[in-house]
Amino acid sequence: MSLPEHIAIIMDGNGRWAQMRSRPRTYGHIKGTRVAKKIITSCSRKGIKYLTLYAFSSENWMRPKGEVSLLMSLLKRYLHKETNNLVKENIFFETIGDLSRLPEDVLAAIAKAKKATSQCTGLRLTFAISYGSRWEIASAAKALARQVADGTLDPEDIDESLLNAQMHTYPMPDPDLIIRTSGEKRLSNFLMWQAAYSEFYFSETLWPDFTELDLDLAIGNYLKRERRFGALTTSQNPTH
Repeated sequence: MSLPEHIAIIMDGNGRWAQMRSRPRTYGHIKGTRVAKKIITSCSRKGIKYLTLYAFSSENWMRPKGEVSLLMSLLKRYLHKETNNLVKENIFFETIGDLSRLPEDVLAAIAKAKKATSQCTGLRLTFAISYGSRWEIASAAKALARQVADGTLDPEDIDESLLNAQMHTYPMPDPDLIIRTSGEKRLSNFLMWQAAYSEFYFSETLWPDFTELDLDLAIGNYLKRERRFGALTTSQNPTH
């Protein structure tokens, strides 16, 4: 098997990492941002084509205002500091999620990074920000419903491909490998439509301790698997 074309990562464990060190949760988020930078660069240099990071979920808005404010500040700071490096590494930057909820200064930083990297042809880096998969699927359904209401779409013509084309990730390929850190084993409302045939790798490592070696272990584990997408291999007996 070849390297995964698209890796998606649920970066979990920042708060617990900080609490284990008797530090505020915000300290873990700061350390986690530094780790994200290293993993992005590593994926780019390995030749991974797509990397999607779960940066801020729609549920994260329910966290304490101080923590949300810090997360927004870290996002803005990362983009201000790293946009030139993204261009240098030939990394194309984009986002998925309900950006309407973000502060104006964060939106400006996102727009600037997107514009600066718009001609980059290497790794396509996607930050899932204010993102929830149920929201995304509902948004896609609404888009198709509007076309039906306008008379431009017959409900009988709606199929998986039409719904998929309304997803925020379109036209990216679905993730081949989804990594979640911190030992938790769930999707947490992340890419549920796109993960139908993804391979999963759950690491016990908390995100601030996640290294390039951990990434290599995840990719190595993936390379040992046999992806069938529901089909039988030649070695399998179809009667079983």
